[in-house]
Amino acid sequence: MPFFRTAWLAFLLIPVGAIAQNAATSLLKELAESHNTPFSIKSGKETWFKKVDDRSCTSCHSESVLLKGSHIRTGKVIEPMAPSVNPQRLTNIKKMKKWFLRNCKWTYNRECTAKEKGDILVWLQLQ
Repeated sequence: MPFFRTAWLAFLLIPVGAIAQNAATSLLKELAESHNTPFSIKSGKETWFKKVDDRSCTSCHSESVLLKGSHIRTGKVIEPMAPSVNPQRLTNIKKMKKWFLRNCKWTYNRECTAKEKGDILVWLQLQ
């Protein structure tokens, strides 16, 4: 249990606005109802960098979630994913669901599981 206490403490110290924490926490709670294992920061990071057909989240979001990315096909700029540098991230449940659906289908050729989404979300919250 010490790891979970440490992870929770790290989460509390993140300089993210209350709105972001509430939206992300609400989505995590909803995702947790779909499975019975805890979310993993390590698995979230692994999923983020996992390549399928030469694609990963980093294909568009860049190697660092602290930096801007760009869509691989359109070149459209994508603002940083890390809430620590982009306070608008993780503040809207509807947008999070939309982009998880769209990006998982494009990147992994399927929808992400609730576990994968939760893992990515807990990892992103610490960035």
